[in-house]
Amino acid sequence: MEKLLWCLLITISFSQAFGHEDMSKQAFVFPGVSATAYVSLEAESKKPLEAFTVCLYAHADVSRSFSIFSYATKTSFNEILLFWTRGQGFSIAVGGPEILFSASEIPEVPTHICATWESATGIVELWLDGKPRVRKSLQKGYIVGTNASIILGQEQDSHGGGFDANQSLVGDIGDVNMWDFVLSPEQINAVYVGRVFSPNVLNWRALKYETHGDVFIKPQLWPLTDCCES
Repeated sequence: MEKLLWCLLITISFSQAFGHEDMSKQAFVFPGVSATAYVSLEAESKKPLEAFTVCLYAHADVSRSFSIFSYATKTSFNEILLFWTRGQGFSIAVGGPEILFSASEIPEVPTHICATWESATGIVELWLDGKPRVRKSLQKGYIVGTNASIILGQEQDSHGGGFDANQSLVGDIGDVNMWDFVLSPEQINAVYVGRVFSPNVLNWRALKYETHGDVFIKPQLWPLTDCCES
């Protein structure tokens, strides 16, 4: 019995079971380099995607490369990947292939990031703090697969695993929302100042998540907003 209780305590300390809660004004904090600290997210919608928008805040150690958002299926571990490579910039992958948005550095302050893609044209957009980068094209005609493993804090080199500590995020991440369509420029700027537009894939205000390893929930460090949901 004592051994069973000890194992249970260890399990609880390393993993918090899937919750479903309002994460407003909170952030996930990854305080150190690790191959075991991450957050799993459960999507509200599990259908194939012909388009998407992912928006979030990231506040990270800028001296290294790291994964920002990892969406893996069993057929493509980089089905959707948002990644920062030091000295190169932001890369967005869809179905494996990726495209680079060059940047010599990432601000040493919390940064609001939105990435969009649509199958019909292959157009990819990257927005930083409400400002767009030049549009590019990737994977025209592709359909993003189902049964995704969605991970914050690590890049997946297998479905739900294959983590490399050297690619882990050290810092904070929050306000993670995802839609199955491309938000308009006006909507992206509204999200940047605090509006939400009813996310239908991932909703930070009703988030299903599971933490693993040394991940903590703390008050967010970026500007607080109380704008209503649309």
